[in-house]
Amino acid sequence: MSVLELKDVNAFYGNSHVLFDLDMVVEQNEVVTLLGRNGAGKTTTLRTITGTIPRREGSITYRGDEIIDESVDGISNAGIKLVPEERRVFPTLTVHENLQVAYDACSSPRPISDMYDVFPKLDELRQNKGRNLSGGEQQMLSVARALVQDPDVLLLDEPTEGLAPVIVSDLKEVLSEVVKEDVTVLLTEQNVEFALDLGERAYIIEKGSNAWEGTVEELREREDLLDEYLSVAAAE
Repeated sequence: MSVLELKDVNAFYGNSHVLFDLDMVVEQNEVVTLLGRNGAGKTTTLRTITGTIPRREGSITYRGDEIIDESVDGISNAGIKLVPEERRVFPTLTVHENLQVAYDACSSPRPISDMYDVFPKLDELRQNKGRNLSGGEQQMLSVARALVQDPDVLLLDEPTEGLAPVIVSDLKEVLSEVVKEDVTVLLTEQNVEFALDLGERAYIIEKGSNAWEGTVEELREREDLLDEYLSVAAAE
């Protein structure tokens, strides 16, 4: 049984139809990457899964149970956690206080000390306020806040957006470790090389619809797809 499955999913912003009969499957402990140009529907897909887009059609199942009509809180409490592109770190709270807020909001959280083991940099910065963190540090804190709530499925929206290359490399290592913590990951990403290095399978979305799906190895060999939908050269 798949962890997460979307069948014929349609989504709307008001009266605007933005997802069209979208299909997707995510298996246990997979890293699946969702690719496409800006505005293709990647973030919309994650928001539809988490219920923040209220008008939905089709089927979204989580471990076999239908969740398309569940509330945002209900989906989150079930084990699906979103790390949004905006990061949303509390600027006036310290790193530790940010983690404590997430810890207190969960009925069965993981120890905060575990987060410092996974993110040694955050341990060094535990007394720094959120507003004083770099973009990469804020991103690590955002991921750590989600992980402290012991997610089953982690949704990452553009995790490398605005990060320096050295921080992107650090984040890739951290997320590789996250998968070893028995977490299933679905991410959207503009940095194609990052996505292909981290992911096992990929979906390409174009104008809110499925354009292609397959393994990352298959996608690396498809220069035509990379050029048509992502406007990049094939990875060397």
